[in-house]
Amino acid sequence: MERFLRRTELRSTGRARFQRSDPYALSLPLICFSLSLSLSLSLSLSSRFLLFFSYLYSSFSVIYNLHICIVLCVGTLKRCVSMFMKGKPFFCPLRSSLPAPMFSRNDFSVWSILKKCIGLELSKITMPIVFNEPLSFLQRISEYMEHTYLIQKACSQSDSIERMQTVAAFAVSAVASQWDRTGKPFNPLLGETYELTREDQGFRLISEQVSHHPPISAFHTESLAGDFVFHGSIYPKLKFWGKSVEAEPKGTITLELHKHKEAYTWTNPFCCVHNIILGKLWIEQYGTVEIVNHSTGEKCVLNFKPCGMFGKELHRVEGYIQDKSKKKCCVIYGKWTECMWSVDPQVYEAHRKLEKRGTTDTRKQKQEEPEAVNEDADEMPEVQETVAVIPGSTLLWRISSRPPHSAEMYNFTNFAMTLNELEPGMEGVLAPTDCRLRPDIRAMENGNIDEASIEKERLEEKQRASRKERAKDGEEWSTRWFQLGTNPYTGSQDWLYTGGYFDRKYTDCPDIY
Repeated sequence: MERFLRRTELRSTGRARFQRSDPYALSLPLICFSLSLSLSLSLSLSSRFLLFFSYLYSSFSVIYNLHICIVLCVGTLKRCVSMFMKGKPFFCPLRSSLPAPMFSRNDFSVWSILKKCIGLELSKITMPIVFNEPLSFLQRISEYMEHTYLIQKACSQSDSIERMQTVAAFAVSAVASQWDRTGKPFNPLLGETYELTREDQGFRLISEQVSHHPPISAFHTESLAGDFVFHGSIYPKLKFWGKSVEAEPKGTITLELHKHKEAYTWTNPFCCVHNIILGKLWIEQYGTVEIVNHSTGEKCVLNFKPCGMFGKELHRVEGYIQDKSKKKCCVIYGKWTECMWSVDPQVYEAHRKLEKRGTTDTRKQKQEEPEAVNEDADEMPEVQETVAVIPGSTLLWRISSRPPHSAEMYNFTNFAMTLNELEPGMEGVLAPTDCRLRPDIRAMENGNIDEASIEKERLEEKQRASRKERAKDGEEWSTRWFQLGTNPYTGSQDWLYTGGYFDRKYTDCPDIY
């Protein structure tokens, strides 16, 4: 059963995968060789007596080989059907687009809804569905794993500072998919789950919406080879500030590398969507992210810089790694939308001094020529798309390119395109609470915006009715796969995976759809 699910969820890197271990693959070449050998033998004999027997031999040989060919073809066909039923992969194409493009948001205004919410928390505010994207927030969390190869690289590195560099690159890459993703993911229903198995990247993930007010999403990812565990609980607080919506990340993220007996923890930066009311939507991330290695005492401090007045710092990330004695070991720099590099601290400081000398005159000129400011909208500054690489730097991570039609499909990455795919047979294997089975998200993905809005309202009303019924009976909600406990590394409260999801026992799952 689990192997079938892995087959249906298997994601390659853009190419179909083919089972090449089939021993029948050599059968046809051997048959052809045998036929050609027998025919050539018959033609080479000049004697009538030998020619007669050679023809006789050739006839029997042809009949025999044709019989073998038919038997092997039937056997191969049976083998294909058998492997399909058992869940073994033959062809596993990667979905590279959505069934329908996104709707235009130009004719919709949210000012009538948001004007009364300035400075307030938005988790209880119902937004028009046109401002959503066809993914649940649980599926959005799974995009942390798009660059799983960085975790696997950290597992293979012997030096702890190098591992910290790679983990820092992974922490930055985990938020890179938010670039230009201005659509709001659907709020998960209480008890909603999402699972993702990626054999090509070597992990499986399970997440659950463990609380509705406040909204808390818990996730647990484990390596199929047993190399790492990556888990956390996310409580995003959304606030409206007039022209923008700010998402404050709450909750701890933990990465455990079993081979090195190390544990890293951190929190995500703030995320802000500008021009909610007027102008073009654009995103920036800012704040300080502190990554701690609880085994060695090493620490990485990353500063996600706000764009500033002239936008020079937009998307930039700078930081450093220090050992347990607080000595700086290396500097990390780059953009969360593009790439991250590491360099020696002394080389970095020398480069900064040269850079300051060369830009003094330019800055004076800019101060004398102030730019016009649009008071109605926070215009997105021009972005310098490339990072100026300091000589002697080491590349840690580079973002994957998006599909050419990404702008028409909610600016999804290749990874995001696949997250809500529901292949034939998956419904009988997935938990009934899985996001892929949500009718409102499915309708929006298929381009049925009216149906999606109706289904969304129905599901929310069903959730409210269930909550009232529990309150009437004096019952409390019980989570299925996660339990509130204490993070063993930070000592703070955390939702921890209790296990058992992949045993496929879903008889006691709630009916939420």
